[in-house]
Amino acid sequence: MPDTVARPNTLKPGVVTGDDYRALVAGCKEGGYALPAVNVTSTHTINGVLEAAAKNNSDVIIQLSNSGAQYYAGLGLPDAAKARVLGAVAAAKHVHLLAEHYGICVVLHTDHANKKLIPWVEGLLSEGEAHYKATGRSLFSSHMLDLSEEPIDWNLNECARILKRMAAMGMSLEIELGVTGGEEDGIGGEFDESADNSKLYTQPEDVLQAYDMLAPIGSFSVAASFGNVHGVYKPGNVKLRPEILKNSQDLVAKQHSAAKNPLNLVFHGGSGSEKEKISEAIRYGVFKMNIDTDTQFAFAEGVGAYVDAHPVAFKHQLDPATGDPQKKYYDPRKWMRAAEEKLVERLTEAFTDLGATGKSMARN
Repeated sequence: MPDTVARPNTLKPGVVTGDDYRALVAGCKEGGYALPAVNVTSTHTINGVLEAAAKNNSDVIIQLSNSGAQYYAGLGLPDAAKARVLGAVAAAKHVHLLAEHYGICVVLHTDHANKKLIPWVEGLLSEGEAHYKATGRSLFSSHMLDLSEEPIDWNLNECARILKRMAAMGMSLEIELGVTGGEEDGIGGEFDESADNSKLYTQPEDVLQAYDMLAPIGSFSVAASFGNVHGVYKPGNVKLRPEILKNSQDLVAKQHSAAKNPLNLVFHGGSGSEKEKISEAIRYGVFKMNIDTDTQFAFAEGVGAYVDAHPVAFKHQLDPATGDPQKKYYDPRKWMRAAEEKLVERLTEAFTDLGATGKSMARN
């Protein structure tokens, strides 16, 4: 049965879960646009993402990597495994508290978790089950398992095992087939720009196998590789082939007598991609595009520009030439706000590129 499509101004603002999550995804695909999925590490980055979404009247996906979650908890916590869980939970509760007040819908997600990080996901599911029991809603909208480096049968069997647990809370699972080039927060490796790496292109038959196994269990999305890589590389070295996505959609639709674009697809490694390739990928059913490298740079750029404008304040509490206090310049609220503003500026471009501006499904 196809997911119900949400119409503009029909979903409650805040974190979407269960049927509302599925309706939001279906609405993106029907409307021909995608949402940026922004990796966050702090209250500053979360608030910047929420501000950008509200400013552009767009819904958004907020996600944490394992190390982003650990950083959120504080690197002073000695138990890294516990910190990864606690940080993700703390960030999720921050988003739950504030998102509805920004008046937009938020998908709350965790990013790449390879084989060694399965315990992290399971720890979050335990926290999520307690939250679900208390509130009737899942803590996160979705989680990702990136087991693309493992044999496909093991990958899919493990995904099926985890999805059964998630489906009980109405959650969705994101999986990866094929290997997205580059490295992100310790997952993957350096991308060989000169290599002709066939693993960068997912095979439609693998996607069909995933659909056959997972669709009967619950909601899932596929990060299928079509030449995309994490990070930013010199123009011409990354060969994007969005037609790979179309071939997968067509095969699944044919084998299951389904409507057009039955798969929910994800675009990893989106930073620096050609706009026409992004648009083509969206036509083939991509509803989510990850953005991390570009937003990290924007955030840092905001800090750097502020420091350049007020260099004395970052070396002296009193200006040695005039004796004037510098507190109003080195106040963290000033330079961190500059970082947030640059993040909002960069995400405004992303909402425009993905066609999401002005299309929030949240009730006003």
